[in-house]
Amino acid sequence: MTHPLALRDRFVDLVCSGCSLDEAGRRVGVSSITASRWWARFGHMDLERGWGGLVADVPADEQGTCRRSRRPIGREDRAVIEAGLRAELGLAVIGELIGRHRSVVLREVARNSCVDGRYRASVAHRLAAQRRRRPKPFRLAEHPGLCRLIEDWMDQGWSPRLIAQLLKTREGGDQTVRVSHETIYQALYVQSRGQLRADLHRQLSLRRRQRVPRSRDRHANSPYREAFTISQRPAEVADRAVPGHWEGDLIVGPGSKSAIGTLVERSTRFTILLHLPECHDANTVAEAMIREMRHLPEHLRRSITWDRGSELAAYPRVQLALDTRLFFCDPHSPWQRGTNENTNRLLRFWFAKGTDLSVHTAEDLRRIAAILNARPRPTLNLETPAKRLNKLLAA
Repeated sequence: MTHPLALRDRFVDLVCSGCSLDEAGRRVGVSSITASRWWARFGHMDLERGWGGLVADVPADEQGTCRRSRRPIGREDRAVIEAGLRAELGLAVIGELIGRHRSVVLREVARNSCVDGRYRASVAHRLAAQRRRRPKPFRLAEHPGLCRLIEDWMDQGWSPRLIAQLLKTREGGDQTVRVSHETIYQALYVQSRGQLRADLHRQLSLRRRQRVPRSRDRHANSPYREAFTISQRPAEVADRAVPGHWEGDLIVGPGSKSAIGTLVERSTRFTILLHLPECHDANTVAEAMIREMRHLPEHLRRSITWDRGSELAAYPRVQLALDTRLFFCDPHSPWQRGTNENTNRLLRFWFAKGTDLSVHTAEDLRRIAAILNARPRPTLNLETPAKRLNKLLAA
C-alpha cells in the first residue's frame, strides 16, 4: 500500500515535535513497524529512549539557551525554506525571504536534507541541534585504523593538508574516515586528542614540537615595530611628481654571503649602488647609505622606502644622519617597491644570479651605475636618469 506523501510528512513533523515513533504512527494510522521504516528512510537522525518509546531531543535554542552573535537559522526560517523549495523558488529568492544570503540557504539544504533528498524543516531543525552538541568526540581518538593510515603517509613525507584532501577525494561521502588537516595538527601537538605517534611531528616540514599560537604578537621583537609603514607614506610619493623619494634593497649573492645595495630615485630613476665588500649587516648598510647620500641636497632625500629585511634594522641612525624618513613595505610585498625591483632586474646584466658579488670593487660599482644612469629610459621620454637628476640639481 502506498501512503500519500503528505501523510509521511505529517508523521515526521509529529516525531520532531516530541511524539514517540509509536504515538506518531498511531496518529497517522500506521503500524509501529511502518513507523520505524518511515523514520529510517526519512528521519535521517538518531532518537533517544523516552517514556513513550523512541523520541527526538529538543534543541537548545528552543529553551532560550542559544546565544550567538550572528543570528542562526531557526525553525521559522527552515519552514520558509521548505515551503520555498516545494514552490520551486530559487535559492536567492528564498534567501531574501529569510534575510540571508543564498549561499546560507544552499549550505542549509545540503547539510540537513533527508536521505531521500527532500528538505523537511522539522528534521533539519533537529539535525542542526544534534550537530551543535558539545563536547564532540575527537575523530582520531575513535578510529585507530585511520591514525595508522595517517602515520604511514606522514612517514612518506606527506603534509596534513595533502592527507586531508586525499581522504576527502578517496572516501567520497563517508564522513567517518575523513578528517581535516586541522584535526591532524591538533592530534600532533596535543597528544591526548588522538592516537598518533608522539614523535610524528618530526615528519612535518618545520619539525616543530609545539604550535606557534596565532594570538601571540610574533612581531613584538621586530626592529620595525615603531617604524613608518608604506601606508603612512605621503601621497606625493605615488605620483612621482615630487623628486627626492627613493626605493632601496639588496642584491644578494649565493648563500647570502655577498651583497650590493641599490637605491633608486622614483621620479628620475637615478641609481646609486652601495659597496658592501665584507658583510651586509645593519651597521654596514647604514654606513654605506649615509656615505653615498649625504652629499645630495636636502630636497633630494625626502624619503626612502625599503624592504623589511634585517639589513636596515639601524634605520633610526640613517634617518637622523640624512634628515629623512624611512618607510617599510608590508611583509612579502616586493611589488610595493616596483621601481627598485625593475632596476635590480636591469642590474642583473652585470651582477648575474649565482655569482659572488664581493669581487666587484667600489670603482666597478660606480662605473656600472654611471652606465645605467646614462641609458635612455622609455618612461622618461628617452631621457637619461643622469640628465633628469642634473636638471634637478641645477634648479
